[in-house]
Amino acid sequence: MNQNASTWSPLFKEAVSTDFRDFHECLDQDKRIALYDVAGSQVHAAMLARAGILTERENVDIQAGLNQIAEEMRSGTFAWKKELEDVHMNVESRLTVLVGDAGKKLHTARSRNDQVATDIRLYARAELDALAGELRVLIGAFTDLAELHAETIMPGFTHLQVAQPVTFGHHLMAYVEMFLRDLERVIQARERLNVCPLGAAALAGSGYPIDPDYSAAQLGFAAAFRNSMDTVSDRDYVIDICNAGAVVMGHLSRFSEEVILWCTPMFDFIEVGDQFCTGSSIMPQKRNPDLAELVRGKAARVIGNLAVAITLMKSQPLAFNKDQQESKPPLTDTFETVRAAVTVTAQMIATIKARKDKMLAAADKGHSTATDLADYLVRAGVPFRDAHHAVAAIVGLARDRGLATLAQMPLADMQAIASAIGPEVFDVLTVEGSVASRSHKGGTAPEQVRRAIAEIRELLG
Repeated sequence: MNQNASTWSPLFKEAVSTDFRDFHECLDQDKRIALYDVAGSQVHAAMLARAGILTERENVDIQAGLNQIAEEMRSGTFAWKKELEDVHMNVESRLTVLVGDAGKKLHTARSRNDQVATDIRLYARAELDALAGELRVLIGAFTDLAELHAETIMPGFTHLQVAQPVTFGHHLMAYVEMFLRDLERVIQARERLNVCPLGAAALAGSGYPIDPDYSAAQLGFAAAFRNSMDTVSDRDYVIDICNAGAVVMGHLSRFSEEVILWCTPMFDFIEVGDQFCTGSSIMPQKRNPDLAELVRGKAARVIGNLAVAITLMKSQPLAFNKDQQESKPPLTDTFETVRAAVTVTAQMIATIKARKDKMLAAADKGHSTATDLADYLVRAGVPFRDAHHAVAAIVGLARDRGLATLAQMPLADMQAIASAIGPEVFDVLTVEGSVASRSHKGGTAPEQVRRAIAEIRELLG
């Protein structure tokens, strides 16, 4: 094999093979955490100076050098060197060029194990904050559309069969509840990861008089680690985040599937803005809601990231193992995919136009007010199971006659099956009456939809 020119230390008699070096390096992933590595290093240097491990002059020089490195990274002029493997060695190498031997002292009382664990937590914390904000925007988009359609009647489905009339606003607010739970999961994941590993070193802590609490406070963590072995080897937070991301994408995928169905001529419930649709290279009439299809497809990848993250950790003995390098790709891909999907879906929602007449007509099909007729009989004193049986017979008769709605059934024919039915029954056989009757907390009546919207807006501030 080809050999490169460098070795780890005099302990190694031969250089690392080029193929192994290429297999080993992770700079593409590490560039995402580079500025967090610099921030952690600045706090570590300040802590070393407070402990008397570095002189004040050395700390000043290191801080200046790290500031320059951060600026080079932001401007894109930082010279990444693949042979240095990772962000940590790239930063240390550049720092040593800038400030001399003081740069070589920065790694005192620190290992790449606690260093990378700190960097990833800082990165993940910032990404979770951004995702939480984007979920709030998404929830706002659903809420705004729901408010426009608090009275728009559509069919509700179970088993994808017409079940009972609901309002489009109520249907949309169901997704708000899903994304509120997602927001809660994101916030909880942030709380669990907000512990600083800096000072745990390789696995056993440090023999120097370090101050992990100081480092934690300076980096905005809620606490410092309690167990050095756990903190350098913990990637539970990666699993937490991948899980939260997978559930978000699952919810987005459910909505995307409905968007795709609703846009078909068979449903024709909604129209999505042109900016989120594509056409066909051969069929001029096609107008495909491709954003929804892409979101549905990307959900599979994010769910796969969860499988990678949780499987990666299942057999690792304490403490750190190089396997954990493989926790970065599912984490970063989850953040990038979920954040993009949440953002673009919120934008798409703002362009949705509902075809109210098509929704209303569909809600009146499939004998969707059958449950209302059963409830009518119960209120007339018929036991529910008997009422259910009688209405099933009426529905069967309506189907045999090709009647689209129960309201088309002659009163005498219904009375022949259930004598408790009176002429006022037709008031409860309309989809408008059905929707209006669900006027309790959480129901689909328009006033309850508006009440739910007000609660959500108050909750999110």
